Amino acid sequence: MLTETYRIMVAQKRFIFMLAVAALLAILSLSLQFLHLIPTPPVREDRQNVKSRKRIMPVPHTEPPVIDPVYEAYAYCNIPNNTERGMEGHSPPDYKLLSVQVMIRHGDRYPLYAIPKTKKPAIDCTLVPSRKPSHPRLTAFLSHMSKGSKGRLDSVLSSLSRFPSHSVCEMGELTQTGVVQHLRNGQLLRDTYIKKHTLLPDSWTSKHLYIESTGKSRTLQSGLALLYSLLPEFDWQKIYIRHQWSSIFCSSSCDCPMRNHYLEEEQRRQYSLRIKNSLLEQTYVDMAKIVGLPTRQLRASNPIDSLLCHFCHNISFPCTQNGCISLEHFNVIKSHQLGDEKERHETKVYYRYSLLATHPILNQTVTRMQRIAEGRSEEVFALFSAHDVTVAPLLAALGLSEARFPRFAARIVFELWRAPKDKKSLFVRVLYNGEDVTFQTSFCQKHSRRSSQPLCPFQNFMNFVKKDMFAIFNSTNYYDACHRRAF
Repeated sequence: MLTETYRIMVAQKRFIFMLAVAALLAILSLSLQFLHLIPTPPVREDRQNVKSRKRIMPVPHTEPPVIDPVYEAYAYCNIPNNTERGMEGHSPPDYKLLSVQVMIRHGDRYPLYAIPKTKKPAIDCTLVPSRKPSHPRLTAFLSHMSKGSKGRLDSVLSSLSRFPSHSVCEMGELTQTGVVQHLRNGQLLRDTYIKKHTLLPDSWTSKHLYIESTGKSRTLQSGLALLYSLLPEFDWQKIYIRHQWSSIFCSSSCDCPMRNHYLEEEQRRQYSLRIKNSLLEQTYVDMAKIVGLPTRQLRASNPIDSLLCHFCHNISFPCTQNGCISLEHFNVIKSHQLGDEKERHETKVYYRYSLLATHPILNQTVTRMQRIAEGRSEEVFALFSAHDVTVAPLLAALGLSEARFPRFAARIVFELWRAPKDKKSLFVRVLYNGEDVTFQTSFCQKHSRRSSQPLCPFQNFMNFVKKDMFAIFNSTNYYDACHRRAF
């Protein structure tokens, strides 16, 4: 009996001892973790809530750690998807949205150049709602555009088709993908500006809109697709589209010798970089052998334009009896493009060109905002349907040096806001492809979001356009900057 009692006591003591040791080890482990002496699993940061002024596009989880030409090409294609959302129309409580001005690049198009002696990509440019990518409003859009003779357009635009319609795409023609891209753009903007902020009154007329397009069918059709999804009702009688003859939208202020000078300098820089790239030159030599052309003729055909069309539409690259153009060839050319964009921002020649190229349209933007704020205009929504050569210098002039090259259907949005208690307190927001980049612009980088004014003051934007953007030329106005040789 005594022996049994002794055994029970020993077992109890062992159990108590083991509990004490376990507790001691747990405390020690927690202490070490607190002091960072042993590694702990990293906590994933919620990227949706992280503000970054260094990047314009949010970093998707699939983005590679270094620049990948294939990934960048996919971003350029801008394949329509149902998950894209935008930050347009976001503001502190009780701020009133006064006006919106949008600059777009046309949607996906057929190549402007063909690679000689190769088969052109087989793409059907008719609109077929049952074919992907599609949009719920594509059928109705096609029906309305078929009645385009009722539209009010400047004479140059009136001769253009209102929608793509060739079973075999013509050079530069908008594709169904391009139409869907802008139907989606219009839908995103409608959800914010029309449904949430009621930017247009119920009895809106043509005086509430200002619309311009260059004289290309792809820009006109892109603008119409966006408007069709944006407007509460698409009424041809309420829409007037003006023709913009200049691809940089300089209107009557295009006389600028120094702008042309900087553009020529930029073209020389591009040429110098290209001839230094031995891998690029060898790639052109290899491709020229495949298609049976002199290297110079192949290079002059700008093959990346056609190859991007193959890539975006998932069509095999061209082949001949001598072989096939490969993804490796494509990667080399695309990598050179990306390197060129990086050097372009570093040398500042393109920046100088961009300031002079975009001042007229930026000056119009500021003036339109002033007139709206003062009650002298009712043009609450403006749309400019343009090209990559329009959007790219606008990004550069605003100081958005890390912005990606304008993808198909890219959009830049300028919003004008009024504070709730002071009608004279005006603010601007700038968005690129749905991302708020206001505090990355050169005129608002130094403005703190945590100040008593959480948005960028309109005065900053106006000062930039009216005088600050000429400082780099040692000038005080556009005319002087355009005609003074800066040597």
